[in-house]
Amino acid sequence: MKKLYFLLFISCTLFSLQSNAQQDPQYTQYMYNPQTINPAYAGSRDATTFGLLLRTQWVSLEGAPKTGTFSANTPLGALENMGLGFSIVSETIGPSVDTNVTVDYAYHINTNDVNKLSFGIKAGIDLLDVDFNKLQVADLGDPRFQNNIDNKLQPQFGAGVFYYSDNYYIGLSTPNILKTKHFDESSLEDTQVTSVGSESIHYFLSAGYVLKINDGLKFKPATLIKAVSGAPLQWDVSANFLYNEKFTLGLAYRWSAAMSGMAGFQVSDEMFIGVAYDYQTTDIEAFGNGSYEMMLRYDIFNKPERVLTPRFF
Repeated sequence: MKKLYFLLFISCTLFSLQSNAQQDPQYTQYMYNPQTINPAYAGSRDATTFGLLLRTQWVSLEGAPKTGTFSANTPLGALENMGLGFSIVSETIGPSVDTNVTVDYAYHINTNDVNKLSFGIKAGIDLLDVDFNKLQVADLGDPRFQNNIDNKLQPQFGAGVFYYSDNYYIGLSTPNILKTKHFDESSLEDTQVTSVGSESIHYFLSAGYVLKINDGLKFKPATLIKAVSGAPLQWDVSANFLYNEKFTLGLAYRWSAAMSGMAGFQVSDEMFIGVAYDYQTTDIEAFGNGSYEMMLRYDIFNKPERVLTPRFF
């Protein structure tokens, strides 16, 4: 029964002939993984930063999304007013594997003694593979499922701005401003074309603030709003507490979608690990036992003083 429900989900979304919008991967720990959505973040931490994030969505639901993200960024230039980044994002949903590889460049401007404004661009490629043999197709002769998609290549180009200091940030970005089609709707009569699925422009607005409650406790509310044509507005809000610069605990809510719990531990001055669990507030929770996320961040500090006061984002 679970497989039947997910195949229905696949057929109604990813491979629907009337599909005109496709959501990018979502993250619960977005406050620790902003580079994937905003290239202007690259080089903002005054450290060479490596990040790894793994997400399994709707556990126990066969074919549900699984996402892996690797990113790296570093400040550049004598004044460290530039940043360079690199990221790989791969998402598997049912029979499809969508992978994008991008390079980020950012330029940072000091607006005063504590605040900076950064402009960034992102460029790369997106590869799509779909193996229709993994589906249970009712009509084996259906021409839309006869030809697999192998290494369907699409360009990716994005941009963003990021305004920040040591205790707050706000960013606006779109990871891909090119509205490309994985398949051509006008060519449906061609047997080489199986279905239609377009890549729509996504807009992200992110913000966060770090409030020092006392010498051992910090509070950080954060939010992320994602908008894409043809899909409902997605709004995430979260609240994290950092105790003694070591332990992080937090809660999050994705509007009309999920409630989440988060925990993190600063293993050393350089290494931070975090985990998150989502409980779906929609009917899909009856078929998938929540979603899990794990992330690892490693910093090589360019300025020793940053070790003494690590930034909470």
